[in-house]
Amino acid sequence: MKISISLTILAFCLFGCSQKKQQQTALAELPVGIVSKKSVTTFQNYPASIEGILNIEIRPQINGILEQTYVDDGGYVLKGQKLFRIESAPFDQKLKNSMASLKSAKASLDHAQIEIDKLTPLVQNHVVSDYQLKTALAARESAQGMLEQSKADIASARINLGYTIIKAPATGYIGRLLRKQGSLVGPGDPSPLTELSQVNQVRVFFAMGEGDFIIFKTQYPGRTLEDKLKNLPPVELLTADDSTFATKGKVDIVNGQFDRNTGAITFRATFDNPDRTLRAGNTGKIKMGLNFSGQLVVPQSATLEMQDQTFVFVVDNHNKVSKQLVSIIGKSGVDYLIKSELKGGLKAGDKIVLNGFDHLHEGDLIKPVPISNEPVVKN
Repeated sequence: MKISISLTILAFCLFGCSQKKQQQTALAELPVGIVSKKSVTTFQNYPASIEGILNIEIRPQINGILEQTYVDDGGYVLKGQKLFRIESAPFDQKLKNSMASLKSAKASLDHAQIEIDKLTPLVQNHVVSDYQLKTALAARESAQGMLEQSKADIASARINLGYTIIKAPATGYIGRLLRKQGSLVGPGDPSPLTELSQVNQVRVFFAMGEGDFIIFKTQYPGRTLEDKLKNLPPVELLTADDSTFATKGKVDIVNGQFDRNTGAITFRATFDNPDRTLRAGNTGKIKMGLNFSGQLVVPQSATLEMQDQTFVFVVDNHNKVSKQLVSIIGKSGVDYLIKSELKGGLKAGDKIVLNGFDHLHEGDLIKPVPISNEPVVKN
């Protein structure tokens, strides 16, 4: 009997301790805020590659020996400035031969014309047959053709001789010199002699994923992509050390199609580069802003990540918490932008736990501590 009474008293003690522990857990004081909609701008960084406004491969247009180089690696050159010289002797000789052929053709033409002048009156007076005159006329046509061919050969020889001097097609910076003096070079070489970049302006190429591209299309007014680009504000360029480039650029071109391998579409932005500090081949990041109007926003600290999913703890009218799956579509500062189209998902006016939920479980009761009557996130 005494044992039974003791067990009963022990059961009541354990039940009381359990109730007390649950009461203490239910009364955990946690900060709570109200979800609201905001107009925010998010900034996304996109890896970018930089090219000069002009990037020109410098290639020889004739075969020959590279006889002289007038520039150094990385040198700044003006349009029309000499860059290379190819051995000119073979081409000079070709020009001389063509000029000699021209003289021979002129002589043949003159001789044919003399024969025609001699035979014409004889034929008219029936002294000789017209066969000899026709032969002289044919000879003149042949000599005329040789004359025209010699003139064409001279023009071609002069062009080729001019190609022995390779000049800068534009003002800019020379890249690495890939061929040395004495090398045999030609238009069929797999690599150019060098490259020339004009960098008073630079073009920056970056790729945007399909999700961001859809947001871009919906955020800016305009019927066509060209119209939307006109309404897109200037973008910033972050250089390799994450510093912001001095001038802002304008996105001016969107590629015609997505890359099937990456699922991204390429954009191009143009930046003024007055100090020529950017060079072709540099890398960086484009910082682009996307505007969101009437968007659900929650602090990043109010979210819980579990198995690649993100949750918030919603507080009902009885102060009971429940986990709510959310879909994050962007980030603004320390806040997450939440997709609001999910059925039964988070909505404006919901109360959520802001932090301190490490040991919080589904269905727990809490004692809410309102942080402010203002929305969760302030502008």
